Amino acid sequence: MLDRSVYFSRDSAFKSPFGAAKAGETVTFTLRPHVWEGVSACTLVAWADFSGQRWEVPFSPCGAEGDHALFRGTFSVPEEGELIWYVFRLQKQGDNCVYLGQNGYCAEHEAAAFQLTVYEALSPAPDWFGRGVTYQIFPDRFCRTHVPDPSGMVGDRIVHQKWDELMEYLPDEAGEIRNRDFFGGNLHGVMEKLDYLADLGVSTLYFCPLFESDSNHRYNTGDYSKIDPMLGTEEDFVRLCQEAHRRGIRIMLDGVFNHTGSNSRYFNAEGFYPTVGAAQSMDSPYYSWYHFSHWPDQYDSWWGIRTLPAVNESHPDYIQYIIEGPDSIVRRWLRLGADAWRLDVADELPDEFIARIRRVMEEEKPDSFLLGEVWEDGSNKIAYSRRRRYLLGRETHGLMNYPFRTAALAYIRGGTGRDFMEAMETIRENYPFPAFYSAMNMLGTHDNPRILTMLGASPQTPLETRTQRANYRMSEAERNAGRQRLMMGSLLLYGFPGSPTLFYGDEAGMEGFEDPFNRGTFPWGHEDKILLEHFRRLGKLRRERPSLQEGDIRYLYWEGQGLAFSRTCGEETTIVALNSGSEPINMTFDWDGPFAVDPICRQQFNARFGKLRITVPPAEGLFLI
Repeated sequence: MLDRSVYFSRDSAFKSPFGAAKAGETVTFTLRPHVWEGVSACTLVAWADFSGQRWEVPFSPCGAEGDHALFRGTFSVPEEGELIWYVFRLQKQGDNCVYLGQNGYCAEHEAAAFQLTVYEALSPAPDWFGRGVTYQIFPDRFCRTHVPDPSGMVGDRIVHQKWDELMEYLPDEAGEIRNRDFFGGNLHGVMEKLDYLADLGVSTLYFCPLFESDSNHRYNTGDYSKIDPMLGTEEDFVRLCQEAHRRGIRIMLDGVFNHTGSNSRYFNAEGFYPTVGAAQSMDSPYYSWYHFSHWPDQYDSWWGIRTLPAVNESHPDYIQYIIEGPDSIVRRWLRLGADAWRLDVADELPDEFIARIRRVMEEEKPDSFLLGEVWEDGSNKIAYSRRRRYLLGRETHGLMNYPFRTAALAYIRGGTGRDFMEAMETIRENYPFPAFYSAMNMLGTHDNPRILTMLGASPQTPLETRTQRANYRMSEAERNAGRQRLMMGSLLLYGFPGSPTLFYGDEAGMEGFEDPFNRGTFPWGHEDKILLEHFRRLGKLRRERPSLQEGDIRYLYWEGQGLAFSRTCGEETTIVALNSGSEPINMTFDWDGPFAVDPICRQQFNARFGKLRITVPPAEGLFLI
C-alpha cells in the first residue's frame, strides 16, 4: 500500500502542476521517504506509451523535514501528446534497490506505475459546452405535431396513432426486434418546446440521429445527407437551429460513422433506394466502403449485427464523403446550423479518422465542439489492442463521462463519499484540464434503464420476462423513494465540473427498464411536477453561478455516506453537501459570512465564528451559497 506521506501524486507538495501536463511543460516531483529507510539516492524512471522513449532523471537530496528525507527533481515532458508511466527507484543501504509505484514498494519497476497524461494545447476547447446544461432528445419520442403518414418513406414503418401507446418490444418471427414502430416525434415538435427547454436552463440540445433511416432509433443510417422525412425537412432543421440559437441553445448531432444500415443507400440490401448499393453490385461506388468475406451475404458488421454493416473508415472515398470533401457530411450540417458532433462508438473509429473530423470542424466552425462516446477512462483506454489518443489534443474535446455515472450511481444508492471522491479524483488527475471540464456528465441515457426506475424499483419484484418489464409501473412508495434519490443525485450532477446532461423526460419522472422501455413518449401534461420544478431551479442556478460553470473543485467531507465539495470562481463559492445514507450527517465548514442559503430547498443556515454547521438528512442534499 502506498504511504501518502512519502508520495501522493494529487498533492502539489509532491507533484506540480496537478494532473495532466501540457506538451513541453516541466513537472516538478518531490519524494519524501522516511529517514529510517536509509535512502541514499532517488531516480525518476519513466517511459512513453506511444513512442517507447525512456528516461531516467536523478533527483537531488534536499535535506529533511521532520522524519522525512527530501528528494526533488524536474522532468520536461515531450513536445507532443503522450501517455507516460513512471515510478521512483530508491537506492537504500547495502546497494538495496526498490521501486515505488501506486501500490507502494515493489521489486519490478513497471508494476503499478503512476500515469502522467501529456496533451497538446493546439487550440482551446470551446468552453460553452462544459459550462451549460445538455438535454438529450430521442427524436421519435419527444414531441409530435401530427400523426405522420409513412407512405413513400424508406422501410416498412408502423405508426402508432396514440401517443401514449406501448411501443413494440417482442421479437418478430425471425427472432429480431426491428424497431420499426414509430410515434412520429418531429422537429416542429421540438421547436414548439424550445421555451420549455430554455426554462430548464438548457444550453445544448443533443439529438440522437436525425438522418433518414428505417428504424425509430436511426442508428442504422440510411442517408447521411437527408433528415428523416418523418422528422421534417432540411429547412425545418435550419429553422430549428435558428430558433434554438435565438434562445442561447446550441445543437449537437449524433454521427454514426462506424457503420451504416443494411438498408441504406450505400449498402441497399433490400433495394429501398434507387442507387446501386454495395450489396447489389461489386461495381457500386460504395462497394469498397465495406469488407465482404463472401459477397453479398457475408460481411463485417458492428458486433455481428447483420443490419449494421461496418464501413472501412480508412478508405479515401469514405473519408472524402464524411469528412474532407468540400460538401462533406461533417461540413454540411455545421454550415446548416449544427454546433457540435457526438461520435457514436468512438472506440470503433481509428484515431486518424477522429483527428480528421476535429481538423475539419475547426476549419469550418472554429467554435464547434467534438464529443466522443467512451465508456471508460478515456485517457488510458485500450480498444482492439491499441492505446487510444482521444484526449491528447488532436481528437475529441471531451467524452461522455460514464466513469462519473458509475461512481455517482454507486454513491446515490448508498455508497461512500470516499469511493466517489477517489474515482473522480483519478479522472481529474488523468484528464487534461479542458477535457475534464468538457465532459458530458449524466445519470440517464438512451442506452440505460431510466434513472428513476433504477433508483426506485424494488429488486425483489419478479421481472424475468420482457412483458413483465414492459408493463411494470412503480408503486407510489417506490416512486417516492426513487424521486428522493434522484433529487439528491441531481445536486451531484449539476454541481460537478462538466456539462450536466438530462435524458429527455427524466425531469418529468419517466420510468422504464432497458431499451426499448427507456424510450417511451414524453408524458406531456402528466409530468412529475415536483421533479420538474426541482430541475428548473437547478438549471437556473447553473446558468446564474460562474462557480458551477467553471469553478475549481475541492473536497470538504468524505466520511461514511457523507460527501461535500466546493466550487469556487473568483469571490463566488458554492458548496454541495450530500448524504446517501439512512441516518442524518452533521458537517462543519469554514464560512465567510453570517449565513448560507440553499436556493433549491429555500432554507437559510446561520454561521457563527466563521463556521457553518449543517445537518444533511438521509438521502438528501444541500446547495449552499
